[in-house]
Amino acid sequence: MKAMILAAGRGERLRPLTDRLPKPLVEVAGKPLIVHLIEALAQAGFRELVVNLGYRGVQIREALGDGGTFGVDIAYSPEPEVVLETGGGIFQALPQLSDPFLVVNGDVGTDYPFACLSALPSGDDLAHLVLVPNPPHHPAGDFALEAGRVLPAGTRRYTFSGIGVYRQALFAGCRPGRFPLAPLLRRAAAAGRASGEAYQGAWSDIGTPERLSAWRRQLRKRGGEPS
Repeated sequence: MKAMILAAGRGERLRPLTDRLPKPLVEVAGKPLIVHLIEALAQAGFRELVVNLGYRGVQIREALGDGGTFGVDIAYSPEPEVVLETGGGIFQALPQLSDPFLVVNGDVGTDYPFACLSALPSGDDLAHLVLVPNPPHHPAGDFALEAGRVLPAGTRRYTFSGIGVYRQALFAGCRPGRFPLAPLLRRAAAAGRASGEAYQGAWSDIGTPERLSAWRRQLRKRGGEPS
């Protein structure tokens, strides 16, 4: 299975830090966020990665190279001046990906064991989502989860972590251009074709200076980076 890291976003809420570098290159515990993810994926056995590039993408390519430093092979999917959003960015990269494939948001901090995803989704499912308890900034959550099935509505709601495994058929009928991923996931959930899990370990969507500082404090308290 190949893995894709979404790294094309502008990171507006982290300005002025992101005025000079892309959000995935913001350092935590002495390493860029995206390097933490690459090392975790490599440790889990993922060897072929695709990274999409948008805002300051040249800096990301220069920092990561071909991936050899990290024991992986990195291919790139450059996007046009107008970023394609999550759905459009993944759709553009489909020819470079396996079926199924893993996708991770490039601004996620986590100790999730990615090796657990190597055999998912199963059966007729189009997606397997890693969900987390709702953080204070997103109390309503995104999806419900019951007996390992992701549902668009329900009483026990969780937040989508930005980590998922997808079949290429999830994007059937899509066209090149800018579009979000969330409606495709909701459609799969409504059709009963999305599995999921609730992860209780370390996780953060590092989208603001406050959450960046909190994640840095958490890593210092843990004695370093997530393993």
